[in-house]
This record gives sequence, structure tokens and C-alpha cells, in this order.
Amino acid sequence: MPIHRLEKIWLTFGIAMLAVFLAVLGIGAFAMGMEPPGSHGTHAVDPVTVSSEPPFDTPGLVQIGENEYNAYVLAFAFGFSPVDMEVPRGARVHFYITSQDVVHGFSIPRTTVNLMAVPGEINHMTYTFDKPGEYLVLCNEYCGISHEQMATRIVVK
Repeated sequence: MPIHRLEKIWLTFGIAMLAVFLAVLGIGAFAMGMEPPGSHGTHAVDPVTVSSEPPFDTPGLVQIGENEYNAYVLAFAFGFSPVDMEVPRGARVHFYITSQDVVHGFSIPRTTVNLMAVPGEINHMTYTFDKPGEYLVLCNEYCGISHEQMATRIVVK
């Protein structure tokens, strides 16, 4: 059965686009050295023992400079540790979050903070709290039957 000329053109175009896509992906992955976060072992933790090893053995805020904090947050089934955090207005907070059981979310509405807490990985992000108030932190990844009750808060004074 002969193939129509227009079908040959579209098949050639489709195969060429696939080749371009694979070439760009290959160049990005191999020639430019792109790799997933934590591939050097610096962001990896053991989810079984994470709650007993520093810094996640005492989750919470650690002041590292003038109005600058590290926030170590541990997500677990239907909760976060610490339960509440309090920072002054204008505080720059470096969030470090991980999970000890399943994938959880860490989202602060009205901000740009939106992280995933993945077992075995430490995810991080920095945010400056310029406006005072109470910020609710929610889990935005379905993690089980009581997922909707999983929350904590950050109070900015």
C-alpha cells in the first residue's frame, strides 16, 4: 500500500522533531552536567533515622544571623514538627524540610513558599517575611485519610 506524499512529509517532520528533542535532552543531561537535586549526597537523609539525627532531631528555628534563621521542619503522618514558629518582621528564613514516611507538601498561602517533603531528601527554600501576621502552613500533597488536618503556623511579629 503506497504512502501518500503528505503522510510522508508529516512522518518526516514528526521523526525530525523527536530527534531534535532527544538531542536537546541528551546535550542538557550529559554535556552540560545537569542532574537531579541531591545527587551528590549532600541533600540525602535516611528517612528511618532522620528524626534522631541532627538537625532534624530538634526541629525548629535556629538563628544564624541578624534577622536570619534556619527552619528545620520534619513532616510526618498528619503533622509537622515544630507545631508553631515565631519570627520577627523582615526575617529571612531558610526552610529545610524532609519527611520520614510519605511525600508531603509544605505550602504557605500568600507567599511563594511551596515545597515537597520527600522521604530521603532535604528540600530547601528561602523566604523573607516582610508583612506581620499569622501564616498558615498546609500540606498540599495528599498523604492519607487525615491529610486535611495537617497544618502548622508561622507567626510574624
